[in-house]
Amino acid sequence: MAVSHLSNRLVEVRPLDASRRADFFRLHSDANGCGWCFCTAWWVPGWDGWGDRTAEQNRIVRESLLDRGEYDGYLLYVDAEPVGWCQAGPRDRLKKLVQQMNLAARPDTWAITCFQIVPKARRQGFAARLLAEVLRDLCRRGVQRVEVFPRRGDSLGVDDLWTGPEPMFRSAGFDVIRDDPKRPVLAIDLTLQSC
Repeated sequence: MAVSHLSNRLVEVRPLDASRRADFFRLHSDANGCGWCFCTAWWVPGWDGWGDRTAEQNRIVRESLLDRGEYDGYLLYVDAEPVGWCQAGPRDRLKKLVQQMNLAARPDTWAITCFQIVPKARRQGFAARLLAEVLRDLCRRGVQRVEVFPRRGDSLGVDDLWTGPEPMFRSAGFDVIRDDPKRPVLAIDLTLQSC
């Protein structure tokens, strides 16, 4: 994937694979303020008891996903340090998401369901860069359509933006396909993009 410079810093976006497993856990750590979820929210059956889960329980779910070859996202590196994460994969594999959002089955659709930049790397353009590279790679891989599910509201804090901020998706070309005051659905047709 892409390697470039942004503000004289080496920026790389790489798909998660077995060789980057340690980097995933280095990013998802208490040191970065995100050592609890391990990007498992959409993989567990429901929201009941979600807040009562331990970091160890969530890590076990993530380890199990990786052990079975579910490398469902991309890592952003700045100067060889993992500082960002974007979970992306076929949408319908996440039963909880499909059910919660009342979505009809659509095998041609992928979803970006988690988006994270560590605190020290925020507000520097890295999130938009990560999204652009993810979309470019999905387009090259033949993915036709991508949906996102940002939260919407006047008083959203950083913890509310774990699915990504709506303005960033809109700037990247996503259109609202289901308007909702709290959780709209946006989509982009990658067949109309140049990869």
